[in-house]
Amino acid sequence: MPDPMNDRDELVLLAGTIAGREGYTATSLPGLRLLRSSTDLDDVPVLYRPGAVFVLQGAKRGHLGTESFVYDAHHYLAVSVPVPFRMESRASPDAPLLAVYMDFDLSIAAELIELMPPRPGRTHDNARSLVSSPLDRGVRGTLLRLVTALADPLETAALGPPLVRELHYRVLTGPQGAELIAALRQAGGGGGIGRSLAYIRRHYRRQISIGILAAEAGMSVPTFHSRFRERIGTTPLNYIKSLRLHEARLLMARDACSVATAAAAVGYVSTSQFSREFKRHFGRAASEEVLWMRAHLGERAQPVEPEAEPQA
Repeated sequence: MPDPMNDRDELVLLAGTIAGREGYTATSLPGLRLLRSSTDLDDVPVLYRPGAVFVLQGAKRGHLGTESFVYDAHHYLAVSVPVPFRMESRASPDAPLLAVYMDFDLSIAAELIELMPPRPGRTHDNARSLVSSPLDRGVRGTLLRLVTALADPLETAALGPPLVRELHYRVLTGPQGAELIAALRQAGGGGGIGRSLAYIRRHYRRQISIGILAAEAGMSVPTFHSRFRERIGTTPLNYIKSLRLHEARLLMARDACSVATAAAAVGYVSTSQFSREFKRHFGRAASEEVLWMRAHLGERAQPVEPEAEPQA
């Protein structure tokens, strides 16, 4: 029987060759990318898309409210809905953090879920948005074959899609698969909080009242506020604000948008208010954050113009 340590060493070697530069390396498979990071990071705000993160070398820890989630060479993180949380990671130039990021293909997930018999676990509004699970032999084996295929364009085209489907299967049938499936079903609109999240995703650029979200969820305002915070780890208004700020950050980093353009694109009327809230959330001015992303995440970006110092 193969030694898991040998599998891990081979995974690290292959991933390090493919992700040869700092930051994210895209692949030809939709929703699949690799990350290389050579420095420690502390208290970084993140908002992952629904999917899974497999750390092959190094370690990450996420903090959502009072909960912590480890994802390292022995655990992977699964995300059912975009949830803002704080992240720290450990890496060095000699042992860079190497990770595989897979966005969930919701059509693949839905097909696989239909094949599975009901499993005990959390349901509806008690489903968790983040789960950390052991990186078992099945997941590791699928990852090894997938990363091996990524080293060759023909193998990527021929073998990549079924291996991505298999990796979905491994995650959904993992030890916390029942909780993840319940959360994905809710995120698709199958539960009250899920309907409100779907509404936010469609309309986050507009002004959204808590009353409208509570109505979407079929709850009273106090019940909705309490259930939302329990599920997502923050208030509805803070969730909307975080979503706007992260979307604006990507616009500035990837499309070289100005601060004013990015602020307006995500629903801010006041650029100065946007700048204040951005700096409060990320700990840096927007122009500084774009440079940080380009250095650490490899995002295609040009420096944006420094914004005026916001008035108190």
